[in-house]
Order: sequence, then structure tokens, then C-alpha cells
Amino acid sequence: MIRIHFTAADFARVRFAPRPAPLQELNVALMKMCVRDDALLFGRWRNRLLHSLPNAVLPLRDLVPAAEAPGFLDVFGDSLKEGLDTVRGSRPALVRSEIERVYATHAAPAPPWVRDLHRGDAAAWQLVRRAQRAAFDTVLRPVWPVVQDLHQAEFTRHALAVAEHGIGAALAELAALAPGSQLRGDIWEFAAPGERDIRLRGRGLLLVPTFHWTGHPLVADLPARPLAVTYPAGPGLPLQPAAPGSTDDALAGVLGRTRVDILLLLADEHTTSELARRLHVSNATVSAHTTALRGAGLITTVRAGRAVLHRRTALGSLLVRRGSGARGVRGAEGGAREAD
Repeated sequence: MIRIHFTAADFARVRFAPRPAPLQELNVALMKMCVRDDALLFGRWRNRLLHSLPNAVLPLRDLVPAAEAPGFLDVFGDSLKEGLDTVRGSRPALVRSEIERVYATHAAPAPPWVRDLHRGDAAAWQLVRRAQRAAFDTVLRPVWPVVQDLHQAEFTRHALAVAEHGIGAALAELAALAPGSQLRGDIWEFAAPGERDIRLRGRGLLLVPTFHWTGHPLVADLPARPLAVTYPAGPGLPLQPAAPGSTDDALAGVLGRTRVDILLLLADEHTTSELARRLHVSNATVSAHTTALRGAGLITTVRAGRAVLHRRTALGSLLVRRGSGARGVRGAEGGAREAD
């Protein structure tokens, strides 16, 4: 049982996340992949993802050797880039203590790269960033527009409840959705593994709905941050990508499918090789398309050492948004759009 103790100041500092948090949604989706007690509903989804995850994701398995992940992976930025940067900016003392905590009860020793991460090695941090991005691309990118739409509906529902009845009533309604949960005066309690009493003492509370988790609420209690509670709000079924036809088909008819995909990906900076790998085409093909897009003023290209870096221009972003419509951009970009 977890009991969260509020002060009057904390009730005034309860916030509902206005947008979904890409890395937190990824965390709970990966947790869901490890749960095997609901194979009827999620078995096919789980097997499909497990077979499609690239090798670049494997470092995450080393970071989470048991059931609990290190706390520095719990970040709630509402863009993928912000989330990745927040993980990288974790305090070294927190990273060391959390790695030591998760390996304290694990029989096998930490692999060499995790020990390098414990020391703050830059190459080890690159492995983490690459693994998180690859996992997002595989697990969440296809359904990210669905997550965004569900989150917007959930946020609107709570905003209306707060406006009409106050934050206490909204929390009570939320408590009623979780089995074994209740709001008693200034204490919110809900069923979860272990016994914990958390006193907010003015830190406030961030409520984050998730659409890949169907278990008990998840608590992230890190120093100097608001307490974050991630609660299940989805339909209780694996999310499916939005149906095609209302996305960016019209724009693709003008520019071509590959060029539209490049524009969508270039909301975030990519090298030619990265674009080729993501699109499953050759470097030469990407170079030909980026030359055309650059000539039209839709992307910029700069050289950084031996690499060539491409990024979408403001004109390219405007064209994508107007040509595709908001839902189409989210559907194809997934994590790229929220990095704008």
C-alpha cells in the first residue's frame, strides 16, 4: 500500500501532464512487455514487439536486470529530445546510487558498459540514448498519434472536472478508478507492492496517464522534483496504429513517399546514414532526395567532421503540417514531432 500525504500547498500544486511523456510511456510499455499474466489480450502484441526490437535496444535490458528500473530513467518531459536530454543530465550521484540499487539483489555482476556508465563514461551514455530512441521507434512511434489523442481526451476530462468541482473531487474520481484506491482527507492511498508513506511537504504532485499499463499506479519519487504518479487510463487493450488514408497521403502524392518520410524524420537532426537506416534505403538514395529537398528550401544540410547532418527548415515544417494535417504528422513522425 502506498499512502501519499498532502499539505494544503500540495493540493494547490497538483498538475495533470498536459501532453504525454514519450520516455515514461516507453518505460511502461516495456514493463508491459515483461508481464505474462494476460497473454490472451497482450500476447500477440508482446510477441510481435519482442521479435521486432533491434539489437540497439539491448542495453536497456542490462539497465533493468530485475523488475525495477533505475530511477534516473523516470523522466516526464513532453518531448522525446527533452526526455533524452534529461536522462543524460541526471546527477552522477543519482546514477551511481540507482545502478547500485538495481544490481544489489541481482546475482550476475553488472556488464562492463554499465560499470562505465556508473563512472560517467560518455560512450556508455550514448548507448543509453541510442537504445531509448530505438525502442521508441519500434514500440511507440506507430501508435504515437493514438497516444496523443487519448491523452488529450484524458487531460480535457480532468480539466473540466477540476473547473466544475475542484481538485479534491478530481482526485477522488481518479482514486475511484484504481482498485483499492481512496482519498481520505489529506491522504491518497492505493494498492501497490510494499508499504510506503510519502509526504509531499509542498513538492506537489504530477499526474501522468499511461495507455500501455493496466496495473497499479506507478510512483516516481526523486529528490527535488514533484512526486509523479503514472496511472492507467487506456482502453485495457493493445493500441493499434491509426488507419491510413487521412494522414500524409496527399503530400506524398506531390513530393513522393520517401521525401515526405525524410521531412517527417528531420524534425530532429539526422545524418545521411541514419536516414538510410531508418528508411531502409541506400545512402545514395537518401542523398538524391535530400539534394532535392534542400534545393526547395525544405531542409538544411551542414557538415560535421565526416558526417553530413540534415534538419528540416521552418518552411519544411509548415509544409508538413499543412499538407498532412495534425494527425498525419503525429502518425508518421511519432517521437520526432514532439521534439520540435
